[in-house]
Amino acid sequence: MQTHLEQEISSLRMKVLEMAAYAEKALDKSLRALTERNSELAQEVIDKDYEINQLECEIDEFALRLLALAQPVARDLRFIVGCMRIIVNLERIGDEAVNISERSMLLAHRPPLPFSKPLEQLSQVCLEMLRTAIKAFKDDDSELADQVCTADEQANELDMTVLRNLIDYMVQQSPAVERSVHSILASRSLERVGDLSTNIAECVIFIVHGVDVKHRCHRF
Repeated sequence: MQTHLEQEISSLRMKVLEMAAYAEKALDKSLRALTERNSELAQEVIDKDYEINQLECEIDEFALRLLALAQPVARDLRFIVGCMRIIVNLERIGDEAVNISERSMLLAHRPPLPFSKPLEQLSQVCLEMLRTAIKAFKDDDSELADQVCTADEQANELDMTVLRNLIDYMVQQSPAVERSVHSILASRSLERVGDLSTNIAECVIFIVHGVDVKHRCHRF
């Protein structure tokens, strides 16, 4: 039979996974809006951002109450602190999904730009990074978390490819500057999603191993 603290820890895990599902769905929709040039889908992401924000507040309050009343130690303490870090990153991913959606709406009714493949690749890499980070948290899998850290290097490289391609294109095609800038900003939001997913992976490693590996998660 679970102790009261174990039950509360299980509840906290489920709440974080619920928020993670919302964030993943928002990111997925925003990326579909970008690639499919679907302004209605983009608007859905913007309209539902409050749900992610609300969940962050609820989980933060729950975790703080658990810290105060249960006074957990060792692994339980790490888990609660790790969850509090994770939800901050999930909320920021929701914000980046909104940013991408806003760019999508501005681009939806304008001629598509060339060099779309690197941006589409970046979209898939970053979405998979988030999904892998969430699964690592769900399964307490530090090896899976480490894969997210490795993938972040690929995301950074793709972001730079998008940037270089579009800057070159703007030099040659000045009427395309505004569209190119919106695409670059969408790419930067995706790069930040990669960083935030890496942060979540680092939290998983902290929970599992008790080692703070910020900025060096594949060296634990």
